[in-house]
Amino acid sequence: MKNIILVILLSIGLYYYNHMGEEIIIPDEAIRFRVIASTNSTTDQEIKLKVRDDLEKEVISDINSSTSLNETRNTLRNNIPRYENIITNTLEKNNIKQSFSINYGMNYFPEKKYKGVKYPEGKYESLVVTLGKGEGNNWWCCLFPPLCLLEAEETGKDEVEYKFFVKELIDKYLK
Repeated sequence: MKNIILVILLSIGLYYYNHMGEEIIIPDEAIRFRVIASTNSTTDQEIKLKVRDDLEKEVISDINSSTSLNETRNTLRNNIPRYENIITNTLEKNNIKQSFSINYGMNYFPEKKYKGVKYPEGKYESLVVTLGKGEGNNWWCCLFPPLCLLEAEETGKDEVEYKFFVKELIDKYLK
């Protein structure tokens, strides 16, 4: 009898483990932040990360005390000129001569799969920085709700470890 119960639990656990996290969607009322590199060259990808690092600090600081979606929207809209200056300063201090644009509104995002989670393509409310041609890989996160720094804050490192109780039980009894 114990073996039958164990097999049933294992079957249920494996089913849920294999189907867990396939379609987690960021809420409809969300604001994303995206930085698109000019190309996929190593140099352009490094530039993207420098711009992201400098701008993300300021954007997060600006919206950190926001308590609502509308407050976050207004803060982002009102700070576009300052964000343009931050990007310009980042490029200048790194001796980079490159054009860029910054847009707040409904912007296209391609489909992305990250750690087993599928984010569908579509137009999303977002702050988007496009460097040069805008043909390179991009970096993005969710500003509202504030998920940009969630992984680093929770673990103190770049990777997040996801655990599933039934899988842990299965691993425990199959080892």
